[in-house]
Amino acid sequence: MGEKVIEIEGLTKDYEVGFLSKRSLRALDQLSFTVERGEIFGFLGANGAGKTTTLKILMGLIRPTAGAAHIFGIPVTSRWARARVGYLPEQPNFYDYLTARELVAYFAELTGFRRAEARRRAADALRLVRLDEKNWDRLLRHFSKGMLQRVGLAQALVSAPDLLILDEPMSGLDPVGRREVRDLIAELARSSGVTILFSTHILADAERLCDRVCVIERGRPKFIGRLDEIEQRRASPLEIILVAREAKEVGAHLAHELGDKAEMRASASGQVVVRIREESEVDHVLKLAREKGAKLVAVQRVGLLLEELFDATTDR
Repeated sequence: MGEKVIEIEGLTKDYEVGFLSKRSLRALDQLSFTVERGEIFGFLGANGAGKTTTLKILMGLIRPTAGAAHIFGIPVTSRWARARVGYLPEQPNFYDYLTARELVAYFAELTGFRRAEARRRAADALRLVRLDEKNWDRLLRHFSKGMLQRVGLAQALVSAPDLLILDEPMSGLDPVGRREVRDLIAELARSSGVTILFSTHILADAERLCDRVCVIERGRPKFIGRLDEIEQRRASPLEIILVAREAKEVGAHLAHELGDKAEMRASASGQVVVRIREESEVDHVLKLAREKGAKLVAVQRVGLLLEELFDATTDR
C-alpha cells in the first residue's frame, strides 16, 4: 500500500437552508476514502451529490460538521497542507483584463515567489499545459473555454504542487476540448508524478483516466475501488458487427426477434452493431442476420462504459 496523500474519515456536512423556516440539509454523510501517491483518483457523482462540498473542505474553504480530512497527514485547515496543493475550481473567475502570463505569475506571487521567479514559473507552467506561446500575452477575455481551462491548470501547477485537486475540469467543453484536457491530465500524471483528485459527472472521462474511483450519491459513498473491480460485477458484453445492404431493415428485424436480449445500432453506411451479454446468443443472432442477407465482420468483447457501471453501484 502506497503513501496516503488524502485521508477522509467520516466526513459529514450539514447546511441550514430556508429563510423563514430553517431546516438542515445534509450534503455529506459519513464519507470516507483515501487517495494514494501518484494516483489519478476520480470522484464521481451527479450534480448535487456532494463533490464540490468535499473539495471545498479539502481546500479549507469550509469546515465539516463532523469527521476529519488530512492531506499528507496534516489537517486540511493547516496552511502547510494547502501549500502542497494546486486547485482548479469548477467555474474559476479569472481577471479577464489580465493576460495568461500575468494571471499565472500573479498566482505564483501569491504563493510567495518574487516577481522574476514568478514570471519564470508562469512561463514553465504555460508551456507544461501546452498553451501556444503566441497567446501568453493575450487578454483572457479573448480566450475560448478550452484555453481558459489550460490557463486554470497552469495556475494550479505554478507552485509545483504534490497534489492537484480539479473540480469538473472537463465541464462545459466541447468533445475536442474534453479530449485535449483529459490527455493533458494524463500526461501531467505520467511526466511529473503529481497525485490528482478530480471530480466529474462525465463518466466516460473518468473511465479513460482513473486508477481508482469513489462513486458518491446524496453525500454517501456507494463504491470505492479500481474500475476493473466494478467491471467484475457484470460480465463484459459482446459486440457482433455486421454489414448489410439494408442495415436499418436488418437492425429492425434483429431488434424485433431479440427484444431486450440485445442492443442495436444500424448506420446509413450499412453497418449493424449488436451488443449482447450472453455468449450463447451469438449463433442465434448470426442465424437471424443471415436470414436478411447480412454478413459477419467481427465478434468482439468490449469493456463496459462507466455509465453502465454507475447503475450497478448506485441506488435508483
